[in-house]
Amino acid sequence: QVRLVESGGGLVQPGGSLTLSCAASGNLFALNAMAWYRQAPGKQRELVADATRHGNTNYLDAVKGRFTISRDDAKNTVYLQMNSLKAEDTAVYYCNAYLQDVERAPIGPYWGQGTQVTVSS
Repeated sequence: QVRLVESGGGLVQPGGSLTLSCAASGNLFALNAMAWYRQAPGKQRELVADATRHGNTNYLDAVKGRFTISRDDAKNTVYLQMNSLKAEDTAVYYCNAYLQDVERAPIGPYWGQGTQVTVSS
């Protein structure tokens, strides 16, 4: 069984920064592709950023230059550094993971429970 535990959300003023973390644990060998999604009230869930095992990253246009996704495979953890936050970044942020189990077979996707990010003065 695999769990994704997110942390780091909260309330921040416009222009501020937050770093989200997502740690995978359980019956896994390694991370494959990892991603962050977000869902604002009344809107569909959207892909914010993703990162492959090989270091390739991809970002939603609205966050390019402000957000950075990174991963620490030794800790089975992915991060989302968010700078210059805007009110429109307010949403629940979800971690998404494709993994390898202990036999190195691909498994997933898995989702975290979500963490609220609110950008407001």
